[in-house]
Amino acid sequence: MRRQNEYRFSRLARETATQAGRPWAFALAAAFVLVWLISGPVFRFSDTWQLVMNTLSSIVTFLMVFLIQNAQNRDSEALQLKLDELIKSTNSPRDVIGIEEKPEPELKSVRKEVAGK
Repeated sequence: MRRQNEYRFSRLARETATQAGRPWAFALAAAFVLVWLISGPVFRFSDTWQLVMNTLSSIVTFLMVFLIQNAQNRDSEALQLKLDELIKSTNSPRDVIGIEEKPEPELKSVRKEVAGK
């Protein structure tokens, strides 16, 4: 059950992140803002009128942060796994496999070593 929920969330996150980056999503958001602006005089630019936009944009932003972060985490992990597989297939030293898991001081040390080559 838990694995199935994680799979569903992962699919939802990936699809949401993908669709949020499409031109139609921007057009929809721009249209929403335009309708909100046009409706301003009807509502006399009231506090409630402003609160509607602030509340909706805050909720959408809050939820999108988690969905997009999940999709980005999955993409980063998949990319690291692919890079590790490529490193394994070469005859070069394999001491950088899994380096993304190492603490920052160790990464700085490797960065200096690579820059010196």
